[in-house]
Amino acid sequence: MEIRQLSFEAWGDALPSSGFEVFHTPAALRVLDAHASGELRLYGGFKGDRPIGLFPVVVQDRAVGRAVLSPPPGFSIPRLGPLVMPASPKRRKREKVNSEFTAAVLDDLDADGSLTVFRAVCPTSYPDPRPFVWADLSLDTSFTYRLAVDEDTDALQSSFSKSLRREIRDAEELAVTVERGGTDPVERIYDRTQERYAEQDRGFTLDRSYVTDLTDALAAEDRCRTYVARDADGEFLSGVVVLYSNDAAYFWLGGTRTVHEGTGVNGLLHWRIIEDIAAGEPRDSVDTYDLMGANTERLCRYKSKFGASLAPYYALESNGAGMAAAKTAYRLVSR
Repeated sequence: MEIRQLSFEAWGDALPSSGFEVFHTPAALRVLDAHASGELRLYGGFKGDRPIGLFPVVVQDRAVGRAVLSPPPGFSIPRLGPLVMPASPKRRKREKVNSEFTAAVLDDLDADGSLTVFRAVCPTSYPDPRPFVWADLSLDTSFTYRLAVDEDTDALQSSFSKSLRREIRDAEELAVTVERGGTDPVERIYDRTQERYAEQDRGFTLDRSYVTDLTDALAAEDRCRTYVARDADGEFLSGVVVLYSNDAAYFWLGGTRTVHEGTGVNGLLHWRIIEDIAAGEPRDSVDTYDLMGANTERLCRYKSKFGASLAPYYALESNGAGMAAAKTAYRLVSR
């Protein structure tokens, strides 16, 4: 196996047709490179000319040591991490490719160095984190809700909870409309989200320029769309920014709790998103709606109403007493 650091163009050529997250796309990675501190490295593993593994990481070298992050915090990237694409369907060969690729990248990064802090959050498609565990990294499992969407939207809505179906129906009866569009509403959705965080005394660190750069870059490739709910007079009620990989639509930003004349409007927003996925809009290959997270009990009470499947994904990071001290020092310097 040969390990190479790739250009954005070579990365795009090596990306498989499915199984990656929207933040694995060259468009998203270019924006991350422009906004994140440190060096973005795009690792590719090859057998001859065939790519068998991809791993984007941000490397930050500081006085207290090195941080290797995939994704870096603060950019609302829930998952990034490695992709493996072995040619053989045989388990032994697939495990060998995964192990060799993981070991080669970790070695190049000096991930087991005494002053290296490593953290990666893997895509839901990444099936086997054991090579990282065998490299003495700690493993944690998180979850997201993923809703399979097909053309039978009547059956799909019937699988929702009774309260969610009623919320959608009541919003429609109130003449709430949902506009689909490009990136023009992004800043309004950003402002409303920031306001909601402030109302709850929660920090909101997502940078406005990063959000606009990312959504513009992805919209140019039909990987971003906005949905805005308006009342009968056309006034803004709520909005959602949706991002798209080849497989899934992602509920990325917005959707703050909004009640209009006693009725929540976000159920109708999500329903319009789901209807468009079923119709092949804006990408015909998308067949899943990722509700982006199932790890906060308060939020799960709402998201579980969609009847989506619980999908696990893995976080891997340095461990041990020495690493705890290094992480503390790194956080202090990062401030």
